Amino acid sequence: MKPLADCRLYTFVDAAYLHGRRPAEIARQLCDGGSDLIQLRAKNIPPQEIRRLAEEILPVTRATGVGLVINDHLDIARDLGADLCHLGQEDFFDAGFTHRSQLSTLNSQLLLGLSTHAPAQAERAVAAGADYAAIGPVYATGTKPGRAPVTLDYVRWAAANVTIPWFAIGGITLENLPLVLEAGARRVCVVSAILNAPDLAKACQQFHKHLA
Repeated sequence: MKPLADCRLYTFVDAAYLHGRRPAEIARQLCDGGSDLIQLRAKNIPPQEIRRLAEEILPVTRATGVGLVINDHLDIARDLGADLCHLGQEDFFDAGFTHRSQLSTLNSQLLLGLSTHAPAQAERAVAAGADYAAIGPVYATGTKPGRAPVTLDYVRWAAANVTIPWFAIGGITLENLPLVLEAGARRVCVVSAILNAPDLAKACQQFHKHLA
C-alpha cells in the first residue's frame, strides 16, 4: 500500500450497506475506483463472521496495493496480516490504554488509526503514537447515530494542528466535499455516499477527481 501521507480516499465495506452484495465484490469495485484504503466495518456481527469477511476481502486489496483496515478487532487484523486496525475512543483510551506500545497484539507492521471527535482527543491520539486520526463526524451521519457533528470548525483546527495524517469523516458527499476541502482537509473517509451509489467505482473516481 502507498504511504498514509499519500492516501486521499478512504472507503468502506460496511456490513450495514451490503444490500445483498458480496463483500469481496464491493472491495473490488472500490479498488477499481481508486480507493487508497478500505475499512471492513461490521458492527453487531460475531467476530468469526468478521474474520471470514476479512479473509474474502484481503486477497482483493493485496492484489491492487490497497490498504485493508479492520475496524475494532485488533486480533483479527494481526492474525490475518491486515495493513491497519482502526479503534474508537472507547476501544483504546476508555479501555485504559494511553500508548500503542501497550497493545500487546500489535505487531510492528500493523498501523493504528484512532477516532477523534474533539481537539483534546486528537492531541491524545498523536501522543499515543497513532499512525492516523479520523476527524469527525463532520456532518450528521447514519453510521454514527446520536453523535453530534463536530462541524467544519474541527476540520479547520485539525488542518492547523494535527501533525499525523488525518481523514475527515462523517456525512461527506460530493456536494459538501468542496466545503470540507476548503476547511483544510486533504483526505476523506466516505461511507454511504459511495456504497449507496449505483456505480461504486465511478463514485470513487468522482471523489478522487476532487481530492487530486
